[in-house]
Formats: sequence, C-alpha cells, structure tokens
Amino acid sequence: MNVTIKDVAKAAGVSVATVSRVLNNSAAVSASAAENVNNAIRELGYSPNFLGRNLRKCETNVILAIIPSTEQTFYSDIIRGMQNAASESGYDILLSTSNSSHNVEMRLLNMLFNRTVDAAILLGTQLDVKTLTDLNKQHYIALCCERVDGADVLTVTVDDKGGAFAAVDKLIKMGHRKIGMVSTSVNSLSSYDREQGYKKALEENGINLREEYIYRGTYDFKHGVKAFEHFMGLPEPPSAIFCISDILAASVVKKAISEGYSVGNDISVCGFDNILLSWMYTPGITTVEQPCYDIGRTVVEELISNINNGTKSNKKIMLPYKIIERESVGQYNAQ
Repeated sequence: MNVTIKDVAKAAGVSVATVSRVLNNSAAVSASAAENVNNAIRELGYSPNFLGRNLRKCETNVILAIIPSTEQTFYSDIIRGMQNAASESGYDILLSTSNSSHNVEMRLLNMLFNRTVDAAILLGTQLDVKTLTDLNKQHYIALCCERVDGADVLTVTVDDKGGAFAAVDKLIKMGHRKIGMVSTSVNSLSSYDREQGYKKALEENGINLREEYIYRGTYDFKHGVKAFEHFMGLPEPPSAIFCISDILAASVVKKAISEGYSVGNDISVCGFDNILLSWMYTPGITTVEQPCYDIGRTVVEELISNINNGTKSNKKIMLPYKIIERESVGQYNAQ
C-alpha cells in the first residue's frame, strides 16, 4: 500500500503542513517536530513525490540541452561547462539529441511546455526566427554555438568570422597565396560566418577569391578526403587548406599523408574547434580554439539568471577564439 503524506502526519502527530515544511527544509519547524516527522518517514518507508511537488511549485531545477547529433566531439566540453554551472546553482542538465530534425526538436520541447523542465538550450536548431522569438516570450530558452539571425533569444557563441579570418590571415602571412577552404553546404550560420572570415582575409590581403578553392560538403569525415582530391585535381592546387572543423582537417591530413605529401611542408592544413583529436594527431593540427567549456558555462549562468530574475533576455554573447599553432602548418615552400 502506498504511504501518503497524511499517513506520515498522523504517525508523527503533526499536521500535513508541518510534514511539508520538513520536506522543504523549512526553518519554521521545531527540532522535536522535525525529528518526529523524520522518524515517521523512516518507519513508514515514505517516499515523497518530488516531481509532483516541483511541478506544483512551477519549477523542476532541470534544464534541457538539445544537441543536433553526437558526432561533434567538441560538444563534450560545452556540456561539461553546462553541468558544472548548473550544479553550482542547484540545477541539473538533461541531455537529448534532435538528429537535426524540426519535429524531434518540437517533441523534446514538450518537456518545456508541460513544465517537466524549467528551461531549454538549443545547440543548433531547425526552428525559424518567429518560432524561437515566440518561444522566448513564454519560456526560458537559449541558443548555444549556433546563432539564428533576428531571433530575440539569449545566444552564446564564439566569434566564428573573426577566428576564420585570423587563421587564414596567418596562412597568408606565412607566404601562402593559394588557399583552399573546406566548408559545408549545411544550413549553419557558423559555417557561413567562417566562410565570410576566409573571404575577408583574402580580400584584405589583395588575393582574388577563386570559387574552385572552396569545397562544400558536410561535416562527415569523408568530405575532407573528397575536398583534398578536388583541390589536388586542379591545374593550380592550393598550398594551404583551411577547414571549418577539426574533423574535416584530420580527414584532409590523413588523405594527404596517404598520397605521399608531407603535411606542414608540401601542404599546410588548419582546422577549427581544437578538439582532442587535433593535438593527438600526427602531425598535430593547427586550429582555431573554441572556448567550449566557457561557452557551456556562460549560457547556463545567463539562463539561470534569467529564471531567477524573471526576465527574457535577448543578450548576444560572443566569446573570443584563440589560434593554436601545431605542426600541420608551415611556411610556404615554393616547389
């Protein structure tokens, strides 16, 4: 038979309200009454329904984080930052995957609508500007890693355009004038921003943009291989290749080595993200570091602040990048 809070109150000789105050750690209960209640709870084996109690209080202290896929390893540090920030404020992170599906995202967000979670963070989304803005009027949500132009929503990202510009500008300063770019055709503003940074670096250094030097595929590892094959098949192959992710850069490096190229000498390769793979690879991959842990921590801190203050912030926070130099990039070597 299920033991109820009324059973506990009767056994302890107190009111139901007193039992509730003990369960909520209220100071407005005498030590003797609290002891009687706790003894009754142990003797009866009472298990309070914390979910039901939290829903009645309109809070669960849980934040839903939705990632597009589990293939991007840089999410791990972002999630770690989220979890640490959440834990310090008495919150937990509930992680789920949308597989970049609009329908799955909306189904997961039902947890927000029915108050199973207090807030939601979208690490890449298929939702449009109007939907996001309308959601933010009624619920606590935030965008992380991927921005959506025009969305009136708290957003935390890295400076994608600035990072790409700095990486390509460095390649140019090392003597490279023929620089390929491995991008994606995926509908992603981070990809777009990185491509804009690449183009800006060429323009500011007086280098004409050559469309054949831009390969667009997906984030899949195989597209780095395909990009390298495309570039090396050109009448004038590039001497350096900038990739919008370390996964793609690692693919390019692997293919180049298999074809007999000396990476860092015959061909230079630069990535973006600074995932674990980039420094475990041989040669180590020069890359643009995203402050992943700080991104995760910042978005949760800002979101909890919104919850505590009852605000619907549309703050846009862009964290700085850092160029990490390794062996995959070298001075231009005219052959």
